[in-house]
Amino acid sequence: MKLFKFLPPLLLTITWATLLPAQDSLSRIPKCVDVAGINLSRTFSKDFGYTYMDRNASLPVIYPTLSFKRNYRGFIPNNAVTKKAIIRFAVCNSRDTAIDVWFFPGLYFWNVQLYRVNGNQLEVIPSIRPDNNDNISYRLLTVQPHDSMAIVAELSQVKTYLNNINPRLINTGYLSAYVKAFHSSNTDSDLITFLFCGLLMMLILYSLANYFQEGNTEFLYYSGYAFFLGIMLFAKAIYSFHSTAISFFQEEYLDFVMQSCGLMFYMAFMQKFLATKRDHIFLYKFYNIGMIMLIIAVISYSWLHFFSDNFVVQNGIENATKILLLVMIVIFLVYSMRNWKDKLLRYLFWGNFCLFIFSLLSQVVVMYDQLRSLPGILGNSLFYYEMGLFLELVFFLGGLNYKNRIQLIFSAREKERLKAENQMKDYEKELAVFKAQQEERERISADMHDELGSGMTAIRLMSEIARNKMKGNVPVEIEKISHSADEVLNKMNAIIWSMNSGNDSVDNLVSYIRSYALEYFENTPIDCKVNIPEKIDNIEVTGDKRRNIFLCVKETLNNAMKHSKASEIKINILIRERLEIYISDNGVGIDLKSIRQFGNGLKNIAKRMDGIGGTYKIQNQDGTVTILTLPL
Repeated sequence: MKLFKFLPPLLLTITWATLLPAQDSLSRIPKCVDVAGINLSRTFSKDFGYTYMDRNASLPVIYPTLSFKRNYRGFIPNNAVTKKAIIRFAVCNSRDTAIDVWFFPGLYFWNVQLYRVNGNQLEVIPSIRPDNNDNISYRLLTVQPHDSMAIVAELSQVKTYLNNINPRLINTGYLSAYVKAFHSSNTDSDLITFLFCGLLMMLILYSLANYFQEGNTEFLYYSGYAFFLGIMLFAKAIYSFHSTAISFFQEEYLDFVMQSCGLMFYMAFMQKFLATKRDHIFLYKFYNIGMIMLIIAVISYSWLHFFSDNFVVQNGIENATKILLLVMIVIFLVYSMRNWKDKLLRYLFWGNFCLFIFSLLSQVVVMYDQLRSLPGILGNSLFYYEMGLFLELVFFLGGLNYKNRIQLIFSAREKERLKAENQMKDYEKELAVFKAQQEERERISADMHDELGSGMTAIRLMSEIARNKMKGNVPVEIEKISHSADEVLNKMNAIIWSMNSGNDSVDNLVSYIRSYALEYFENTPIDCKVNIPEKIDNIEVTGDKRRNIFLCVKETLNNAMKHSKASEIKINILIRERLEIYISDNGVGIDLKSIRQFGNGLKNIAKRMDGIGGTYKIQNQDGTVTILTLPL
């Protein structure tokens, strides 16, 4: 029974060896892979031969001349990336029915063409792809019952340093599950990438909000840096291990270009963030050189990618650019250490130091194939790069917080300075207006004194002359003219005195009140006494206040003359924190209840004192006492 169990495979192998031509002996064709035993998928990484040929050559023509190698390991060398990879393997079917399987050579191959070996000739196998979006490198292979055949696969490569021949056959019913499992083979690293991209998205929104609110171009540059970096990382996480056109194009071209564009924005940001044009001239020129270098690298890389097959130089430009960027980080670190007192530079130093260490680890993983086989995310070069970016971001946010605090303090001081300047300008304007008013007051007082004063004096003299000529027969009108001229002249002198800015002092006010009171009662039966302080400080009182106080005193003295029936009036003037004027008489007093509620005289006194911020009181105390006060 055991013999019958192994008999079909044995007969199939003998038949396979018998049918092969001499030049396709088992020394050249690997042992066949029995598709009948593939329940899910099977990798035959050791059971195939491989070689490379010029991309413009015809495989069916040069096939007899090709020499295949065995024991393929690692990634395809850079000098063979622009060539076509050719692999040869054998398949057989031990069942009684035909079996369909999907052939997948590995990543990254733009086109896959299968041939069946017939002697020294190659028969084209129709290219049938799966009915899904992830199908560029998958091809259907049908093996007839009890059939054996040698297969040659012609692989057109994507221009990356990650190309790897890892052929496998996949059961048609398992393809969907296999593709999903293949996509999720880097789940741990993708999860970290998505988290980091989320942080970058928040940073982009924050930077744009700052730019639109405050107009700081540094935040616009940083949002550009975060955008290109985030798009690059997000695309790698989304399209890694996918057999699609966008995945291939992203891996072979966009990856380096987006990273370079992001770094150009980062350098422009650093120039603005550190105010290098003002505070760090070396860094300003240094980053200008860096941006020019990246522009040249992107242009050269693009030209080589689209118009040349020299992938060695193209990949060399990418690696050289990354190495130069690491050197730039080292130069920045040295410069920061030499300017260690600058706290903002210290934050950026530690961020760039972390980025340098982890970027170096990432580059080492890329350059050495053995490190890519480390377990889990440790073998993923992108993980180390993202860790460096994350730590750089943490220290950047710390530096941003520090700079914002400094700017807030500076802004507060600047606002206070501008406020003080504006207040000073307002004071200067007010002073200019005040001076203009003073000059106008003095001009008006001078004109009144010169023009009106001389005219009123002439009227008074003329009336006196007319009265003297008429002797005893003097008309009443002449007396009224003389009296009115005296009153108008006195009022005009008071107005001139109040308008003259040279009289704006408490001392002058007190002297004027004393002079007026004594003169007013000079030819009357009332004896007037005025008591003033021996020494009066030079305290300013504006013309408006002087005029209103004087008019209040004048009205009070006039009331005393008319209604008090007093023989004596005392005026006591005190100067403390306020000006206090006490006017008292020894007359009949005043009946406070019978005062007319809207009497013009007292009402005007109260209104005038209230208008200049003073107070007015009237009371009985062995006569009438009037109190006028004005805060100084």
